[in-house]
Amino acid sequence: MEIRVLRYFLTVAREESITKAAEILHITQPTLSRQLMQLEEELRVQLFIRGKSKITITDEGMLLRRRAEEIVDLADRTEREFIGQDNLIGGEIFIGAGETHAMHVLAGMIKKFNSEHPQVKYNLYSGNADDIKERIDKGLIDIGLLTEPVNIEKYDFIRLPNKETWGVLMPKDSPLAEKEYIKSEDLTNMSIINTKRSIVQNEIENWFGAHYEKLNIIATYNLIYNAAIMVEEGLGYAICFDKLVNINEETNLCFKPFYPKLETGTVIVWKKHQVFSTATTKFIEQIINALKA
Repeated sequence: MEIRVLRYFLTVAREESITKAAEILHITQPTLSRQLMQLEEELRVQLFIRGKSKITITDEGMLLRRRAEEIVDLADRTEREFIGQDNLIGGEIFIGAGETHAMHVLAGMIKKFNSEHPQVKYNLYSGNADDIKERIDKGLIDIGLLTEPVNIEKYDFIRLPNKETWGVLMPKDSPLAEKEYIKSEDLTNMSIINTKRSIVQNEIENWFGAHYEKLNIIATYNLIYNAAIMVEEGLGYAICFDKLVNINEETNLCFKPFYPKLETGTVIVWKKHQVFSTATTKFIEQIINALKA
C-alpha cells in the first residue's frame, strides 16, 4: 500500500463521493476509481458500496480507515521531524495525558521548555491510560502522563510526587453533600458512574470491600467531562479524582473525598529503546532533571 493511495482512500471515505474527492485531490475521477479498485484487489476486500448518489464504506473499509489514519499521521509526523532538523531545535512533541491534576506539573514543564525552544510545537492527546499506552506502542505519542495503577514494565518512566485523591462527584442538593467525606456504606444501592478501566475498578472494589456488590453501577466513563454532566442532570454519583471538574456557584456539583483516603500516583512514561527527535529527547531530559532535583 502506498501512502498516496491511502490518502486517496481517506478522502473518499470522508467525502462519501468519488467525484468530490477527485476535485479535492486534483485528479480525474477515472484515475481515482482505478486507484481504489487496485487497492481493493491488493487487500482482497470490498472497501466501498457504490450507490447512485453516494458511496458507503464497508466494515472492512472502516477497519482500513482507522489503520490508514494512523499510518498517514505517522508518515506526516516523520516527514516533519526530518524537515525540522537544523541547529535550532524545532519540530513537534506528541504528548498523551489522562485526566489528572498532575497535568499542571507537565504543563509547567512545557511552558519552561517552550521559553527555551519556541520553535517546538506540541500535540496533546487526552485519553485514559490504556488509550495512551496503545498510541505510545504504535509510535503516535512520544510521552505519556498516566495515572496508576498501570503496567509500565516496557516503558522508561519517572514518578511524580503528586497524588490524586479519589472521591465522589455529586449534585449539591444530594443528602450526601452535607457529609465531610464518603464512606463505602454511604453509596450502597446508589446509582454510580464508575471509571471504565478494569485495573482501576479493581482498586476501587478493594476499597469498597463487601459494599461493592451493593453498588448500582449504571454507567462507566473514560473521561470525566461528560460523566460530570450526567451527574449534574441527576443520573447518579461519579467516582473520580478531585480537582478535575470545575466546581463553582454556577454548577450544581460538589466533590467529597473517600474515607479512609484512597490515593493514586502518576507517572510520566516513554517507550524504551526508542529513537526520538531532538526536541523530544531534550524535553525528556528536562523532565528527568526537574523531577530528580
